[in-house]
Amino acid sequence: MENIKRYIQFVKPYRGKIALTIAIGILKFGIPLLLPLISKYVIDDIINAENMSQSAKIDELLWIMGGALFIFLIVRPPIEYARQYLAQWTGNTILYDIRNKLFDHIQRLSLRFYSKTKTGEVISRVIHDVEQTKNFVITGLMNIWLDMFTIVIAIIIMLTMNVWLTIVAISLFPLYGFAVKFFYTKLRDLTKDRSQALAEVQGHLHERVQGMPVIRSFALEDYEQDQFNDQNANFLDKALKHTSWNAKTFSVTSTITDLAPILVIAFAGYQVIVGSIEVGTMVAFIGYMDRVYAPLRRLVNSSTVLTQSIASMDRVFEFMDEDYDIKDNPNAKTLTHVDGHITFDNISFRYDDDENLVLKDLTLDVEKGETIALVGMSGGGKSTLISLIPRFYDVESGSIRVDGTDIKDVEARSLRDKIGMVLQDNILFSESVAMNIKMGNPDATDEEMIEAAKAANAHEFIMGLTDGYNTLVGERGVKLSGGQKQRIAIARVFLKNPPLLILDEATSALDLESEHLIQEALEKLAADRTTFIVAHRLSTITHANRIVLIEDGMIKEAGSHEELMRRKGHYYDLYQVQHLDDPNPEYLGT
Repeated sequence: MENIKRYIQFVKPYRGKIALTIAIGILKFGIPLLLPLISKYVIDDIINAENMSQSAKIDELLWIMGGALFIFLIVRPPIEYARQYLAQWTGNTILYDIRNKLFDHIQRLSLRFYSKTKTGEVISRVIHDVEQTKNFVITGLMNIWLDMFTIVIAIIIMLTMNVWLTIVAISLFPLYGFAVKFFYTKLRDLTKDRSQALAEVQGHLHERVQGMPVIRSFALEDYEQDQFNDQNANFLDKALKHTSWNAKTFSVTSTITDLAPILVIAFAGYQVIVGSIEVGTMVAFIGYMDRVYAPLRRLVNSSTVLTQSIASMDRVFEFMDEDYDIKDNPNAKTLTHVDGHITFDNISFRYDDDENLVLKDLTLDVEKGETIALVGMSGGGKSTLISLIPRFYDVESGSIRVDGTDIKDVEARSLRDKIGMVLQDNILFSESVAMNIKMGNPDATDEEMIEAAKAANAHEFIMGLTDGYNTLVGERGVKLSGGQKQRIAIARVFLKNPPLLILDEATSALDLESEHLIQEALEKLAADRTTFIVAHRLSTITHANRIVLIEDGMIKEAGSHEELMRRKGHYYDLYQVQHLDDPNPEYLGT
């Protein structure tokens, strides 16, 4: 019930449209209620009229049929169109608002959430579950009221014709109420189970589609087919349980629907035989049985649809209630200017409460414009440290300050706006080269974008592409080489022009020519900026102002390349292992 109240908040802005839709719907559903009355009038007052001549009967019939044709051929179609259009417009607009809200929520969730949640499951909730909730608007807030109105008006008309026949006609109503109450709870649980199973299939499928090169390279097709069969079979099992219970619901309600007209026909037939009612009244009552029990059948069907809708609603709000790990303080200020003085003051961090500390009481003071290289074996905490600067995660203890201000006291978004990042695996979106570069500054002119590409040594290869800057790069930049993707990523940072720069393995695993071009671009990019470089290939960071060696979450050594080589400590050992004075230095994989 709480989630229904929350959903209504999305509905409120459109209550006027919903009221108009219901009003038009009353006309739409009310017009067919005339048919049984027309049948009764034609039979009792025209066909069986003893005091009318044949020509008079024909004239009367033509007038009645002419009026009926006008109503059903001229009046009703526009009403039907308006009602359907308004209902769908309202439902889809509400879904538009919900998905916008969810996308905003998705962008605020922390990287910790995404490390634990499959992308396919997130997509399932935003697309499939939200779509299912539309039935709550169209069925729950519109159709149910219209069906109830139809039933009430039909019963009132029937009461004016014959009270006892009406009582017989509605005598099975209580069985409907019992059936809905009996099947509702179980069906809701089964619907949630089915939706979850479907989300798991989508999550599994999304991962496998992205990992298809791995599946092919290891010849895992048969193994992966078995894995998918397990996921698919789980969904089939949940779907069949839901279908079985749903079928029981319809079986019971259809039986009640079939019994009611039989009772009416029997009782009405008896009354016609004994002369208590006219044949036209009996025909009208049989006609109204369909007008009463068809909406009632729809109401039972609606309860099933609403059950599915509410189950999806529960999943949508469960996702919407996912907590943000990174929250701005109530009095957080917008960071408008950064000089570049960064201080790590006794920081400690772990990814989860039940895991060991990744960083332990680490302290580091970085001056404005300084280039800091972070080195060490994998798992030491280098990438973790730089992920704390833009607040992808928050420290467990200690503080990180920018120009003396704790980064928790400024808005996270304004902080990230002052940081440029180039990663080992930069994500490009499946749009044009120009769009991917302009992500650094969407308001930049084409001239500024091209200048950024030139600074990143990317302009030449871009102009060699089929459509130049308008070339579509494919999902995750699949149509480009690793070096080309890196240069586009560097170009968008040039376009952003941030005061803080983070380079995480930006030149690893590239060919020598690409590495040279990228290293040249990165040196231009890092000029006059506070820069953090994470690297395993030590030949790329000997120019840094300071090299900080991190192991087991702690700083073991710090100094310039020359100072650390003279100390002959951990850095010296790493340097010797990589044979950097060899013309073809060996890359130290970790």
